[in-house]
This record gives sequence, structure tokens and C-alpha cells, in this order.
Amino acid sequence: MKLSKSARSLLILFALSGVVACSSSGDVEDAAQESDSGLSGIDATTQRAQQLQSEAERRAAEAQERIQRAALQTSVFYFDFDIAEFRPADRDVLTFHGQDLGANPRKSIRLEGHADERGTREYNLALGERRAQSIMNFLIVNGASRSQIEVVSYGEERPADSGSSDAAYQRNRRVEIVSR
Repeated sequence: MKLSKSARSLLILFALSGVVACSSSGDVEDAAQESDSGLSGIDATTQRAQQLQSEAERRAAEAQERIQRAALQTSVFYFDFDIAEFRPADRDVLTFHGQDLGANPRKSIRLEGHADERGTREYNLALGERRAQSIMNFLIVNGASRSQIEVVSYGEERPADSGSSDAAYQRNRRVEIVSR
């Protein structure tokens, strides 16, 4: 079926007027809702922005709480060979532990220092203690009380891995946080 040029133009015009009418009806509805609620466009926009901001703050708080819970589940901190200072990557996790102890004065922990089998027994006991003391001092700076923390060194006596490889030695150079 062939349509004349004028009939095609009328159909196109009719279709466009329907699109225009549909798109403008949303503005009329929005304006009607604003007038019903007594809010101007600026007030409604401000209110929506505040809602979005409070939602973002709530989500950020939830995310922070999840991060803190995960950090508090981390209880083993590894050290480099013959070093008593914990790694910079562990600072954030240890900060959460210190803050948690500060917020819970009845909570107490034991820091168990360990070393690999290289070195004398006495040296490894002293190194394990220095490692645990390093973490204890950081926890105290971040809110913990000295009375909440017990320090014990096992030196090389309680290896996490009984192997003699570099990987085994790495797993043995550690401080463990144990709840009491």
C-alpha cells in the first residue's frame, strides 16, 4: 500500500507529537508532586542530595566496620630476618587492634614472639621478645593499655613450619596475637 507524501508527513507529525506529549507529562507530574508536598524544585533537590549523602555515609561506615572486623581477625604478623620491627604493611591492622583494646578495657591479649632456627637459642628468645615488644608498644600508642597485654617469647621452640627452607623460616619469624 502506497501512501501519499502528505499522508506520510501526517503520520510522522502524529508520532512526534505523541513522543513530545509523553516526555512532557513527566515534568507535569513532577511539578504536581512538588506542589503537593510543598517543596520547590530547589528544596526537593537539596533534600535528595542530603538523602544521597546520608546513604553514602552509612555505606562508608558499614565498609569501615567490615574492614575493622577483617583486620581484627588477622592475628599473625611476620618479620624479616634478624629484624624486630614489624612491616609497614601491618600498621593499619595493628592500629585496629590497638583501638579495639582501647575501646574494650576488659579485653586482654598475649603476644607470642617467635624466631626461625638460625641463631642460638638465647638469641632467638631475645629476638622473639623484641618482636613482641615492638608490637606491644605500637598497640599502646594506638589505645591499648599495658595491663591488657602479656608478652611471651618462644624463640625457635614452637615453629609454625618445621622445614629448613626460606619459606619455612619466613613462616617462623612471627608474632601471634592470642586472646586471653
